[in-house]
Parts: sequence; structure tokens; C-alpha cells
Amino acid sequence: MTAKELVLNFYKSDALINPEEMKQFIHPDFCIEWHSSTGFSELNYDGILSLIETLGKAYVRTKVRISQIIAEDNKVCVRYSHFVKTIENPREEMLLGYFMVIWEIKDDKLFRGFQNSQKP
Repeated sequence: MTAKELVLNFYKSDALINPEEMKQFIHPDFCIEWHSSTGFSELNYDGILSLIETLGKAYVRTKVRISQIIAEDNKVCVRYSHFVKTIENPREEMLLGYFMVIWEIKDDKLFRGFQNSQKP
């Protein structure tokens, strides 16, 4: 599987709300540096799984709409919009934010991420 295929499969999955599924995609030495509307966060393997567990309690569905994806060697750059459906209102799709991330792949897993996001 290519790095680009791995990233596409990741965003097509439920890994963003399911910690067990997330474990299939992330490297044991995972780290993401994330600049968001609320500030900077750096999450390791356990930190991202904790965040995903929290998201899974709030959202019943997640969907990523990729507008651009560029791959070179073991790096993949993705620009996307992230939509969710909440437990309170599972019929309404809500835009969570706009994201841009550069993924570094190692051992066929997401190893390092450099992400920026903005609320709508």
C-alpha cells in the first residue's frame, strides 16, 4: 500500500471516532503537532487515543471531504473539511472545521503529523 492509499483509507474509516480502529493506523511512536483555533497541542500515541475516545462519545458519525491530497515518498499532504453528526442530533451533519495536515508515514503507519485547523 502506498502512503497516499494509507492516508485515504484512514480518512474513509471511523478511526477519528473509534480508538480501536485508530490503533490500526498509528505508529507506536506517533506524534502530531496541531495548531488550531484554540492554540497549540502536541499529542502522542496515548494522547490521540484519549482524544478519539472523547470524540466517539460526542459524535455518532464522522465524514472527511478531501479537497486536495499530494504525496511524495513517505509524506502525504491533505486539505479537507471534517463533518460530524452529534449524538443529540444524528440526522444533521455539522461542519467541525477545516484542516490541513502533512503526514509522515513509517512502517505503513501514520508516524508524525503537522496539522493546522480552523473552525468554520
